[in-house]
Amino acid sequence: MEILGIFSAFGLSASAGLNAYIPLLVIALLARFTNLIQLKQPWDTLESWWIIGLLFVLSIIEFFADKVPAVNHINDAIQTFVRPVAGAIAFAASANILTEVSPVLSLASGLLVAGGIHAVKSAAVRPAITATTGGAANIPVSILEDILSTMVSVLSVIVPVLMVILVVILIAWWISSRQQRRAST
Repeated sequence: MEILGIFSAFGLSASAGLNAYIPLLVIALLARFTNLIQLKQPWDTLESWWIIGLLFVLSIIEFFADKVPAVNHINDAIQTFVRPVAGAIAFAASANILTEVSPVLSLASGLLVAGGIHAVKSAAVRPAITATTGGAANIPVSILEDILSTMVSVLSVIVPVLMVILVVILIAWWISSRQQRRAST
């Protein structure tokens, strides 16, 4: 059962790389209203109505900020610091549910996973999409990122093994598509 906690932790921290507040809000709501997550201290603070409200407001702000041209670049710059921290919190809170992983190792792992996803998104994927579509695809891609972050967050808690399979498939697809692009140039 401990390995499932790690799978959940990786999925939740990866989704924080796309949207900082969605996985934290999912953890908070699932912990508050279901038996799927039972947070240990100090992570049980996420269940507080004040924290849930704050996460909801921050999610709404990030949702709209990421859809407005020029503001989305400022948002990504700010999120360069926020998303890795959110990933660290998500990883540590969820890994500590079923496992006794060191808090320092949990925080570092979440920081690296969310930071890596955010770096790829903000430094490679988004600029390429903006350049190739003249910015026309930024809003649909941002909405897709929010949907993906939500789905990955929920599924990471409910079906953590499925998330591992999904991550492997996505990595294989990404490697394959990069190799095809290199072969065509």
